[in-house]
Amino acid sequence: KKNHSIVLEINKKLKKLSFNKKNLKKIHSQFNKEISKLLTKGELTSFLKHSFIQKMFFVHNRIFIFNELIELKKDKNWKFYKKLIEEDNVGDPVRYFLYPKSSGNRINHVYHLKILANEFNINLKKINKVFEFGGGYGCMARIFSKINKKVSFACFDTSYVNLLQYYYLKQNNLNVGFSKKNSFFLISNLKKINNFNNHLFIANWSLSETPINFRKKIFNIIKKSNLILICFQEKFEKINNHKYF
Repeated sequence: KKNHSIVLEINKKLKKLSFNKKNLKKIHSQFNKEISKLLTKGELTSFLKHSFIQKMFFVHNRIFIFNELIELKKDKNWKFYKKLIEEDNVGDPVRYFLYPKSSGNRINHVYHLKILANEFNINLKKINKVFEFGGGYGCMARIFSKINKKVSFACFDTSYVNLLQYYYLKQNNLNVGFSKKNSFFLISNLKKINNFNNHLFIANWSLSETPINFRKKIFNIIKKSNLILICFQEKFEKINNHKYF
């Protein structure tokens, strides 16, 4: 029942959207069209099993994940990280074959947070305001809901991906929506984000997969953040990210 009512809600919002490929690279333009089709059909129970979503959003049975898991286990905060990597059933994620309580994607996200915590010698539980540029299906937002119950988390993405995040986070019983009143605030309009002051800015690959001109538009948010966590791939389409960053 709950699933059905969320799907109906998403469909209402979908009807109000018109596709805009501005600021999107070709690969993301195609991806958003696929997401739109998926949302229209409403077949979201196992959305993380779709190959096009896995290709963009999900790292699973890879050996390097095992090395990340070993690093997490060796850390003095393993008890804490163990709770964070515990996977949910929403979206039917592929479990990590060497640690079925979690998924490769979840382990990878938590590993990045461990690096952040260790490098800056900070307590993740004290981070109360996060801005994520490109939030995937909502995995990092979900992890932060476990880190700090009072966190204020803004997720910037395309309107279609926002709707997928809405499904995922709502099914995980979080206070998610499209207004700043929500603990998990989904946003696709750049004009609405200039007055954000953040404790932490996160961009996992997203920034390195965005046209250069569009990156400049979010510099203000990055500058206003106390902590910055950016992961990037060296090359994307014709951009040399290694040089850029």
